[in-house]
Amino acid sequence: MIIISDIVIVDYGSGNLRSIHNAFKRIGEDVVVSSDVNVLSDADAMVIPGVGAFGVAMGNLSVFHDVVVEHVLSDKPFLGICLGLQLLFESSEETPGVDGFGFFEGNVKRFDLGDGFKIPHMGWNQIRVNDTALNNVSILDGADNEYMYFVHSYYVDPACRDYVTAFCDYGGDVPVAVGRDNLFALQFHPEKSGRVGLGILENFVELID
Repeated sequence: MIIISDIVIVDYGSGNLRSIHNAFKRIGEDVVVSSDVNVLSDADAMVIPGVGAFGVAMGNLSVFHDVVVEHVLSDKPFLGICLGLQLLFESSEETPGVDGFGFFEGNVKRFDLGDGFKIPHMGWNQIRVNDTALNNVSILDGADNEYMYFVHSYYVDPACRDYVTAFCDYGGDVPVAVGRDNLFALQFHPEKSGRVGLGILENFVELID
């Protein structure tokens, strides 16, 4: 039996699906984790979380490539988390020669930091919402100057910073959230960021018609 839900989390072999699924359940949302393209096609909102390598993830997502693109182009809410943010860019230094979705111009770079900065960037860090971003930053309402939980060795370097909706300080300003129209993505893990993180997920849900 196919279960239809407003929110579908794309199951593409990442090991980090249960925590985001449980987070949506905690805020009272009926969500489905699915690798069925029919279920994904019918989703009112789509979420791609993830941990792991850029190239492997894009390979695993190849079977879903068209349905993801169609979802985004249909102006339906989309949320990328952690690796799910990085996959929205054109390429990554982690896996040269592998194309990302390219929804945002720019690529993903490995941290190259001096003494005193550990890689991966792991643990709690304060974010700063970019009120001058071109995109509506309402998904981040209540999150300005709050601490979010991070685990990443690579960061996004957008060609146009007008779409960066939040930064954190880790050896300089690091873009940690981007947005454009119906497309939202976070480098940090809202599902691991306590009350404020759950509030971001609630803000995302409010975007669904």
